[in-house]
Amino acid sequence: MNVKNIVKGAVALSPIALLLTVYLVGSIVAGDFYKIPISAAFVVAAIYAIAVMPGGNTLEERIKTFSRGAANSRVMLMVWIFVLAGAFAALAKGMGAVDSTVALTLHIIPQQFLPAGIFIAACFISMSIGTSVGTIVALTPVVTALAAQIDCSVAWLVAIVVGGAFFGDNLSFISDTTIAATQSQGCSMRDKFKTNFLLVMPAAVITTIIYLFSGTAATIAEPIAFTAIDCVKILPYLVVIITALCGINVLVVLVIGIVISAIIGVCTASIGVVDIFSSLGAGIASMGELIIVTMLAGGLLEIVKVNGGLEFLIRAVTYKVRSQRAAEFSIAVLTALSNLCTANNTIAILSTGDIVRDISRTFDIAPRRSASIMDTTSCFVQGVIPYGAQLLMASGLAAVSPVAIIPHLYYPVLIGVMVVLSIIFRIPRYNY
Repeated sequence: MNVKNIVKGAVALSPIALLLTVYLVGSIVAGDFYKIPISAAFVVAAIYAIAVMPGGNTLEERIKTFSRGAANSRVMLMVWIFVLAGAFAALAKGMGAVDSTVALTLHIIPQQFLPAGIFIAACFISMSIGTSVGTIVALTPVVTALAAQIDCSVAWLVAIVVGGAFFGDNLSFISDTTIAATQSQGCSMRDKFKTNFLLVMPAAVITTIIYLFSGTAATIAEPIAFTAIDCVKILPYLVVIITALCGINVLVVLVIGIVISAIIGVCTASIGVVDIFSSLGAGIASMGELIIVTMLAGGLLEIVKVNGGLEFLIRAVTYKVRSQRAAEFSIAVLTALSNLCTANNTIAILSTGDIVRDISRTFDIAPRRSASIMDTTSCFVQGVIPYGAQLLMASGLAAVSPVAIIPHLYYPVLIGVMVVLSIIFRIPRYNY
């Protein structure tokens, strides 16, 4: 690549660099990740992105490009999910579902095994429903309330849920990323699952062991006055999990959860009709910043794409690939950088799938292998970026900074490590 193309590519990617600089570096310098709201960092980056678009475009055209990305169907779907998730979480809490669920959890799971139990539950649910967002919506309100009962931070428990959520996002047969990876590489889901399972299972086992030992630190701060377990009030969460397991659309699942919560709340005299609407409004309002960030991210990333940022990454990563190991590293790096630019692991896989397939054919990499590397890498990146939908959703429901969750994300980090080790040591062997 010549100097002109490098400069053009660097300029196209500079809005993302500015975003990370303002938010991460600014927060580190301030010594507090709550000092700089992520929405403010996105506004700065968005204004800059519009300003650095090619000079041939008028300001109106630049704003239209930004708006097209901010209001595309994928972004609006996430907005709907955020709105309904906030409404469901607030209503379920208002009618007592959270308190009863926490009480039941503390009764069933031994206190020292709570972290590991939460992680395994999140893995099972996400594996079954094939969506990390759905798992986070179902479990985050529960663990947030649990944090008030045991001597540990909210961010730590929420990170356990997020980690488990990505286990299923990566492995489930009905996950969007699995479908995108297998279809783009032309392999069967069964073959990809076998390869993926061997790749990430060590990470899952290590994470579970960590939580088993760290569970001893999650001791009860003081004797708990257990809330009386009203099994009827637990139904909203059970219904949400069961309907999600049945493969019902997440929007429908959340609407069902809201309706069930309202009916039970009124029938048990736990909440009045007026209070139902107050809770719904409060829950929706709590998602306000999250919705704004999602739309700003969509617009920002659309400008990066239009300016050629994604194409530049593809050319840069595949420029001097000469060996099979280097080709696999290029697949991982290409997927990771694409994910950083799109903040969506499924879109990242779809954006790079054709290029990855060509690389795999050129260097004789098995389709199941390339699909596994793509999917696992994308879940690693999506699991640790503070502006991804999963961390934004978790932080919004738990009322904590997304960056406060990141240091506790053992599983996403470990699967990233496993990808690197897998490429270096050529494991699992049967793929070669």
